[in-house]
Amino acid sequence: MTTTPRREPPAPPGADQTEELVAAAGRLAANIESVIVGKTDVVRTAVVVLLAGGHLLLEDVPGVGKTMLSKALARSIDGSMRRIQFTPDLLPSDVTGTSVWDPESRTFEFRPGAVFGNVVVGDEINRASPKTQSALLECMEERQVTVDSTSYPLEDPFMVVATQNPLEMEGTYPLPEAQRDRFMARVSMGYPSAEAEAAMLREHGGADPLADLAPVTDVKQVADLVATVRTVHVAPAIEQYAVALTHATRSTSRLRLGASPRATLHLVRAARARAALDRRPYVLPDDIAALAEPVLAHRLLLSPDAVVAGWQASDVVREVLAEVRVPEPGR
Repeated sequence: MTTTPRREPPAPPGADQTEELVAAAGRLAANIESVIVGKTDVVRTAVVVLLAGGHLLLEDVPGVGKTMLSKALARSIDGSMRRIQFTPDLLPSDVTGTSVWDPESRTFEFRPGAVFGNVVVGDEINRASPKTQSALLECMEERQVTVDSTSYPLEDPFMVVATQNPLEMEGTYPLPEAQRDRFMARVSMGYPSAEAEAAMLREHGGADPLADLAPVTDVKQVADLVATVRTVHVAPAIEQYAVALTHATRSTSRLRLGASPRATLHLVRAARARAALDRRPYVLPDDIAALAEPVLAHRLLLSPDAVVAGWQASDVVREVLAEVRVPEPGR
């Protein structure tokens, strides 16, 4: 009888790898913050999602800098950037690509769509129909596009940074549950403080801040950093803590749809990136707790009673965090 050799876990990042990661992340954050003023926490979350190999959803009212942040992140990486302006008449083939008949070769030739890039900026994603939104499902999960029974791999690294307006805004469609579940995290920009808004007027009032924004890293380094983040150690107790949080969302009466197993995986991956940025080769419960709301809240669906009572999904996440026991040190 043959036995499958046991696969050893990857070694945790060394000091040199950690310092390289922190330095690169610092350059990225500083570059983005030269455009997005006063949103340090939002920028840090965007960098965490990038290094965790995930996709980011930016949700807020118009005019607070969602598209600016997504374009600043894309331009900070020396790779291919594609932008998709989601509109009600956008077709799935505009996103993924299509096969076109070539009369010279008398064969069908695949013409790649806008999704073929390292960083894909999806502007106002919830203004397109659910059919078009679903064109991103395979792209985001499997990093490939299938057209006419042929699969085409996407570039590596690949990240979707999408913006959306709240559903109360005119001309919006709700994102399908499967689509929301593929975004590692959702963050809201929020209005800037009075000081940050005044600084924005002084620095950006007379010119486009993106015009002079130069890349501070390249796709190879980003891919290497993503691989480094995956080696950050997660103790079994920390894994159980993440599992307990997502399981708690599936049993509460305030929700009719809790967090998926993919949400648990995304939560741990994001926690690894957060730990690495804090120069730690291991994940703490604080990393899980800090990322629980941006990683879990957008996947949850409230029960009718909770909607009537005025609950928000983020409120449920905070309630779950208060109820689930935090692992003790050394366990």
